[in-house]
Amino acid sequence: MPILNRIADLQPEIMGWRRELHAHPELMYDVHRTAAFVADRLREFGCDEVATGLGRTGVVGVIRGRKPVNGGDLKAIGLRADMDALPIEEETGVAYSSTVPGKMHACGHDGHTAMLLGAARYLAETRNFAGDAVMIFQPAEEGGAGAEAMIKDGLMDRFKIEQVYGMHNSPGMPIGTFATRVGPAMAATDHINIHIEGLGGHAARPHKSIDSVLVGAQLITALQSIVSRSVDPLDAAVISICEFHAGNARNVIPQTAELFGTARTLTPEVRDLIEQRVREVVNGVAQLSGAKITLDYERSYPVLVNHPAETGIAARVAADIAGEGNVSSEIPPVMGAEDFAYMLEARPGAFIFIGNGDSAGLHHPAYNFNDDAIIYGSSYWIKLVETQLAG
Repeated sequence: MPILNRIADLQPEIMGWRRELHAHPELMYDVHRTAAFVADRLREFGCDEVATGLGRTGVVGVIRGRKPVNGGDLKAIGLRADMDALPIEEETGVAYSSTVPGKMHACGHDGHTAMLLGAARYLAETRNFAGDAVMIFQPAEEGGAGAEAMIKDGLMDRFKIEQVYGMHNSPGMPIGTFATRVGPAMAATDHINIHIEGLGGHAARPHKSIDSVLVGAQLITALQSIVSRSVDPLDAAVISICEFHAGNARNVIPQTAELFGTARTLTPEVRDLIEQRVREVVNGVAQLSGAKITLDYERSYPVLVNHPAETGIAARVAADIAGEGNVSSEIPPVMGAEDFAYMLEARPGAFIFIGNGDSAGLHHPAYNFNDDAIIYGSSYWIKLVETQLAG
């Protein structure tokens, strides 16, 4: 089954939806316009059920197949797209650029939403499957754990979802290609927040002060030794301190400083080790310097772990669409994070990457989702439903 002719015919309309969403980006859970747009389309398509307000602003559309469900067969699978944008000023220069200052779709969630809407339209027309195809449109992937919020609102149980699948575009991968892997595919992410209380004073009398800037610098250097000297070289981990705030005058040693960063890991064991060592380093530097240092170590998204059987299914479906030579099923893990991990903790499933061509990188102000990917993404979703709910 290559690209569906019907999806190729629908491509201009799906592209129109994508560009409409692109021009009106919304952040986190405040995706009311986007959610209403999605719900309206799902109702127009004739979905059997359209539910709104899951996880505050999530939308779910249910399409029931026309084939009978046999006793041992799957009865429902979930397909997930994310809807939220990012707080970035757009620099693409396209005619349909963001109309909202300081906000843009810099991660392709507009494309993800449009591709799943295209699949929903086709599936509602044909219904050539048995059971329920559950279309999940999620808010707040970009740091708000919208997936977890939808699960807590009963997503999996209410719609009797037995397997769940996700997709994300990947700049640098050619259009018409897919990639995935079994096991840990994307990293857990934790937040490191450090407040340093030193003793402020005159820049010419440092011996009468506890220099919060020097303490912060010592902390950054010491924290960077954790990955290189505490983590097994065969395990992956990242610690990045990306914000350092202190002082407002060149001749004043500041009383306080703040550091903010992130830790990324691929296994629970390394995740625990990183947190333990960060705490030890903070306590050690506090003792050496005499500063009071407060650490807020906040665990965020878990490791995204693809299930073996479902990942194999996803790869085979992608190969049916794009050809075996255009599907990689053994890519290395990515140290970025993705809250679809929560859904894969709740149900078996798989997350796959789809090529976005030679575009700017994700979260870059010049990034734009490539509309040429639409026919591949929508066709993948359709084939996945018709394969897993074959009846």
